[in-house]
Amino acid sequence: MAAILLEVCVDSLHGIAAALAGGADRIELCAALDLGGLTPGADLLRLAAACPLPVVARIRPRAGDFCFDAVEVQRMLNAIDAVAHAGLQGVSLGATLRDGRLDQPTLARLLARAHDHRLACTLHRAIDISPDLAQATRTAIDLGFTRILTSGGAPEVSQGIDGLLRCFDAAAGRIAIMPGAGIDAANIGRLRAKLPLSEVHASCSAPALSPTRGAIGATSTTCAAKVAALVKALA
Repeated sequence: MAAILLEVCVDSLHGIAAALAGGADRIELCAALDLGGLTPGADLLRLAAACPLPVVARIRPRAGDFCFDAVEVQRMLNAIDAVAHAGLQGVSLGATLRDGRLDQPTLARLLARAHDHRLACTLHRAIDISPDLAQATRTAIDLGFTRILTSGGAPEVSQGIDGLLRCFDAAAGRIAIMPGAGIDAANIGRLRAKLPLSEVHASCSAPALSPTRGAIGATSTTCAAKVAALVKALA
């Protein structure tokens, strides 16, 4: 049986180090994971370029929905250029219409720029608001995406098995389907029994302990031990 690849999403240099130490296979680099993941800044892109693992950078100019205006699309195009200039291997992006269907013209522009730079392209969880996951999967194939990150249209993968199976069926081996959202060492066995997994996505995060008294707001950080536990469970 082929090994199942693990992609870990991180938003800091510490996260990169923890994912590497835990044995991850690929990194999705973001800013502000607490907001769902935004485009990382230039400094983090530059630091990530030294990582020995493949790194895919999130392209998302703001939190909220995935309906982007012309200014935001230009920011995304510029961000793709910055990712390529930094020497990373891919991008993760998505865009939708108001009804949840994929915004094909916008995505075609973004993918054309990424492909000009020879960057691999992941369709991120913007697909999860689609009214028809199977059709969205076929659209992603036609657009030229490399893989789809999805929870099957549910808040977490464990609740989205039926949707994920629709994605796998529509993909028919033509695109990688990468389940993500709530995956950890405790539940990966159940998911493996129900889904034809080849790669998965996880945050492997734990609450961060702040050394500063009176710090306000809860934070989390990538945990190397959780990465290692998931790697072991995937073996």
